[in-house]
Amino acid sequence: MNTNDTYLAVFLGSKNTPRMQAWMALPEAERRAKQQEGMAAWKAWIEEHRAVICAMGGPLGKTKRITEGGIEDVSNEMGAFMVVRAESHDAAARLFEKHPHFTIFPGESVEIMPVLPIPGA
Repeated sequence: MNTNDTYLAVFLGSKNTPRMQAWMALPEAERRAKQQEGMAAWKAWIEEHRAVICAMGGPLGKTKRITEGGIEDVSNEMGAFMVVRAESHDAAARLFEKHPHFTIFPGESVEIMPVLPIPGA
């Protein structure tokens, strides 16, 4: 993988935001309908950007943190990830403008960072 044009996209969202609380307060049928709408929009986004997706990634589960002191369960805001190619950092970021993650779903943001070459490799 050429890392000069490769970017990691991390989808973020907190369980404690007003948007998430409003989402969870929706009647079950309404929330399921929104989920279906969101998944259809997400799939359409993938089809539109298929040529630049290097790794589809996917939803992220519960987190374990490993340190010198041991292993512990922790919580963070990361919900999913994807790897894309773009001509620049700005171009990679623009791919995610108006993404269903936050236009339909209660996600807060998508953070884009370059995948850098391993030093000395």
